[in-house]
Amino acid sequence: MIRILLAEDDEAMRVYLARALERSGYAVESVDRGTAALEKVVAGELFDLLLTDIVMPEMDGIELAQKVSILVPEMRVMFITGFSAVTLRAGQTLPQAKVLSKPFHLRDLVLEINRMFAGANADSL
Repeated sequence: MIRILLAEDDEAMRVYLARALERSGYAVESVDRGTAALEKVVAGELFDLLLTDIVMPEMDGIELAQKVSILVPEMRVMFITGFSAVTLRAGQTLPQAKVLSKPFHLRDLVLEINRMFAGANADSL
C-alpha cells in the first residue's frame, strides 16, 4: 500500500484530502505544517509520497521537500498550491516533483498519484 505524508495547513482541506485518499486505497498520515512533516521523516517513519501544500507557516512546502529529498531521496514529491507564481518556483526547485494547482478535482489528484507509481514495483512499496 502506498503511504502518503500529507502536509496541509488548511484543516478542512487536510481532512478532506486525507479521507478521500484513504477511500482511494492509500495510507495517509496528515500534519498541519511542514515542520511536523519533517519530524516524522527524521524520526524514521517511511512514506512513499510527500503531498504538500507550498504555502504554510513555519516551513513552506518547497523547503520541506528539499530537506526530505536529502533524507529520503527515493520519496516522491507532489505539491498542491493555489498560487501560480509559487508553482513556477516549485518546478524549478525540484523538477522531478509534480505540481497540482488548486482548485483541482480529487479524481485528478488520484490519477496523478497513480501515474507517479505506475512503474514502481508494488512489492517494494
